[in-house]
Amino acid sequence: MRHSIGKLLVAAALGAGALGMAQAQDLKIGMVVPSSGPFASTGQQIMNGAKLYLDEHGGMLGGRKAVLLEKDDTGISPAISKRQAQNLLIQDKVDLLAGFGLTPAAFAVAPLATEAKIPMIVLNAATSSITEKSPYIVRTSMTLPQVAAPMASWAAKNGIRSVYLLVADYGPGHDAAAQFKKTFTAAGGSIAGEIHTPLTSPDFAPFLQKIKDAKPDAIFSFVPNGEQGVALAKGYKERGLDKSGIRLLATGDVVTEDVLGAMGDNALGMITSFHYSTAHDSPENKAFVAAYAKAYPNVRPNMVAVAAYDGMRLIDEVLKKDAGNVKGDAFVAAAKGMKWTSPRGPVEIDPKTRDIVQNVYIRKVEKVDGVLQNVEFDTIKAVKDPGKQS
Repeated sequence: MRHSIGKLLVAAALGAGALGMAQAQDLKIGMVVPSSGPFASTGQQIMNGAKLYLDEHGGMLGGRKAVLLEKDDTGISPAISKRQAQNLLIQDKVDLLAGFGLTPAAFAVAPLATEAKIPMIVLNAATSSITEKSPYIVRTSMTLPQVAAPMASWAAKNGIRSVYLLVADYGPGHDAAAQFKKTFTAAGGSIAGEIHTPLTSPDFAPFLQKIKDAKPDAIFSFVPNGEQGVALAKGYKERGLDKSGIRLLATGDVVTEDVLGAMGDNALGMITSFHYSTAHDSPENKAFVAAYAKAYPNVRPNMVAVAAYDGMRLIDEVLKKDAGNVKGDAFVAAAKGMKWTSPRGPVEIDPKTRDIVQNVYIRKVEKVDGVLQNVEFDTIKAVKDPGKQS
């Protein structure tokens, strides 16, 4: 590019006039999401959650009309993610960037947010180090260490002594495996082995057979939410690991509500750790689930929809707090330490890391009134990202 993003945005800002004029304009939010390809369901959940919040608030955020400009990055395509973000910044002159279904997208766009000094709200990508890639990133989803550590602690406390790790071969999978291993071995457990599976279209059968032959007490798994969870649960049952007494433990990505129907009874009994379930018993969640069902009757909301819903709330509250100012440094300063009650429970933006602090729940897949649900039975309160703890 012949001109830097920063110079082009400065020119655009000068052309727009003073801040008062800018506040009268629509608030443009550039949504970089996977709208096609194998992770399209993630993009759909992001857009659904964001639109639901806007619909409930008259299309306004912080007193300004908000417009979502959606750009498809197709999933694991960092070059496309970067190009789409550049187009949003230069051509569409967005005020904020948001979305980022997977880690490679967030990594690719982070330098642009830094150069442009523009807020970047991460609504799903869960590698711990993402917020360290730009001082303008704030995350409302989770990190994998944040949900893996509670699962390891639960396993150690409940008679599981040996675990085989099976995780997707990219940042979040590496984070999940490393944190589970650290927490579980510190509690006296042992790791029987570790497998990293391909990120796209993996065949789980040979991996599961290898694990069955190793005879651990349990598997701990992380795979991206969507079709891979369906394949993993099916393979686990088909290979007879359940009958061999090998328990299946996972982060909640594997059994998100939007895929439980496709998993069917293969998911029954699976123990997971996560920050959101549609079965979470709170007034805020009951209202959210009901509103989502009315707006999108053929889709169940998952953690991605909640993160996007909360991402819009964060923007709304920051703008109210700072008189509509979306300039990068002012936005981040106002976001740090912000607290609210989400459909998932109480949350806070960690002022040190700009990650979300939230409860993590231990859940079991059960049938409730004929519907598969992640039923919570234990709570670990106010969990920070252990990946950034010294």
